[in-house]
Amino acid sequence: MSDSFTQQKAADVQKMSADTAGVQASGTAFERLYEIIAELRAPHGCPWDKEQTPLSLRSTLIEETFEAIDALTAQNAEHTAEELGDVFLNAVMIAYMFEQSGAFSVSDVLVQVCDKLVRRHPHVFPDSAGKPCLGTADTADKVLTQWDAIKQQVEGRAGDSVLDSVPEGFPPLLKAYKIQKKAAKKGFDWNATGAVFDKVSEELAEIKEALRHTASDADAKPFTVQADKSHNAAQLRVESEVGDLLFSVVNLSRHLGVDPSIALNRANTKFAQRFRYVEWRMKETGCEMNSAHCAEMNTFWEEAKLREPES
Repeated sequence: MSDSFTQQKAADVQKMSADTAGVQASGTAFERLYEIIAELRAPHGCPWDKEQTPLSLRSTLIEETFEAIDALTAQNAEHTAEELGDVFLNAVMIAYMFEQSGAFSVSDVLVQVCDKLVRRHPHVFPDSAGKPCLGTADTADKVLTQWDAIKQQVEGRAGDSVLDSVPEGFPPLLKAYKIQKKAAKKGFDWNATGAVFDKVSEELAEIKEALRHTASDADAKPFTVQADKSHNAAQLRVESEVGDLLFSVVNLSRHLGVDPSIALNRANTKFAQRFRYVEWRMKETGCEMNSAHCAEMNTFWEEAKLREPES
């Protein structure tokens, strides 16, 4: 037996021991989280936690998810661990609420996702039942194709349209992104990114054209009692064209490999940080923030940009 074979065998055994220890530690930690949540929701538990419902925690779940995304984007491992913990907390808390109501248990949630992962990865778990014959899933694209096929052929999720699987309740930006991805999988997509740039320019020009038909009376705000039908119609056209522009920008971001929700969230954070700096500098110099001091605010805005790390 060669030394290299012996060394590889020892390495495999060491890795297996480490994996087993990791599974045991994770199981213990999850059990503790479950017990803490049960205590918080118990009659003698926390008044705030007892008042919450799955509906009341929707916004919290979204907020914690975006905070985790921020930590991931910053590539801060310590902060990421903390924020992912908050995401776990909200997910398990919501599942536990349903367990209390008798709808399903936390273990039901875990069993379902485990079964789904095994079922949709027959190239990793060859003994999983009901796998479609799609050949070898040896690339990421083939894995995604197989994933969709299993959803349709095995799980019976095929609808009248490929877009049926996009939830109606998605935020508009995310919904546009998902709709475009679904359509692209069926070949309905631009062949070149340059054409998408052209489409964005075209939609921008259409907004400028639509603005030519809006009312010039600043006092007659659209959709108010002062506005007439033609004024409202003109504004609705502008609204429609702006929607088309946003949709085309989402399409461009997809072609560039950028998730628009994450990109916009980063832009929001960046603007807020710069604006707070401007507020601080204006207050420091005793200058009031208003349109009469645009030059000063622009100067401080540029200062804020120079203070940012490269990204």
